[in-house]
Amino acid sequence: MASADDGTSKDSKSPLEIDFQPDKDSKKRKGIHKPIPAKIFTQQVIQGDKPSKVFLLVNPYSGKKKGLNIAKDAKHLLEQSDIEVETHVSEHSGHLIEITKSLIVKPEEAIVVVGGDGSLSETISGWMMKSEDNSKIRFGLVPAGTGNSQANDLGISSTEDAVSRITNGNSQCIDLARVELTEGLPGETKGSITRFSHNLVTWGLGVDSTIKAEKMRWMGSIRYDIGILMAIMANNRRHASLYLDGHKMEDDYTLFLVQNSQTGGSLLPLAPGASLDDGLMDIGILKKMTRRGILKAFGLLKKEGRHVFHPRVAYHRFKQLRIETPEPTAINIDGENIGSTPLTMEVLPSEIKIFH
Repeated sequence: MASADDGTSKDSKSPLEIDFQPDKDSKKRKGIHKPIPAKIFTQQVIQGDKPSKVFLLVNPYSGKKKGLNIAKDAKHLLEQSDIEVETHVSEHSGHLIEITKSLIVKPEEAIVVVGGDGSLSETISGWMMKSEDNSKIRFGLVPAGTGNSQANDLGISSTEDAVSRITNGNSQCIDLARVELTEGLPGETKGSITRFSHNLVTWGLGVDSTIKAEKMRWMGSIRYDIGILMAIMANNRRHASLYLDGHKMEDDYTLFLVQNSQTGGSLLPLAPGASLDDGLMDIGILKKMTRRGILKAFGLLKKEGRHVFHPRVAYHRFKQLRIETPEPTAINIDGENIGSTPLTMEVLPSEIKIFH
């Protein structure tokens, strides 16, 4: 068994399991302490200089369509610090991938995203598709999405805070996951695609909930909670074969939460054991449950991540993962419903640098 921090396993014949420790200083909720979280970063800060130029990639549709206004503020602040800014605005889903692939970025320059987790994911994926050497380019994030999970883990509190990190010049490495899957949701599949995830990959009830939530964007972040409740009530049966570093588990499951960051959705503490730079991804496995059991687990999740102590929830760490299902089932990558099973993942340790 492993603690949430050490990443070791006593049994090399089984998937690396995370044994969360309760925070005895926390108040009990429903008779359970909250878990002791892992450190967001395990490695040291990389000292650096402010970039001479920033390629500002903007998703105008992020969150409540405030991306352009936030980008205007960020551009002004960057230029006040004598940083040249070249702005590119996304026009449709997947456009940031195309824009990033077209950029020529020098080591002293940087790519900064104004958007949410999906916008950052598209930008990183575009760069990874064109470059073999990612060690010299730094990425920045100015949060403008609905959930902003990655920004939450990084502790970015505002546009001013985000820009101050960029002008400071320091960065830290984060892991990525190379994800190979079928493009398009079930019934609309087109072929195989590759994406690079910095945040989370979800299968099962969580994807059902985000598909429902997308139809309620006007509600803001609360749509995630309503989507989850709707998905819980449907409680669709899902069968899957899950392979973690070559170990096969086959059963009926409710949900897979594959995490690099600790939070997801409307800043829910999905994976308290996850670190952004430990060279591994975490997966939370919610086994098949009744509606009542799912509601209880969701209630514990909302109470500062106490769901990790639910008897039908297991957490593991891995370097390679594969999900196979009898029929194609939907996959969400970094907040975007873009594909279907089968899915294969490989962790790329310390693959990119992000201002922090």
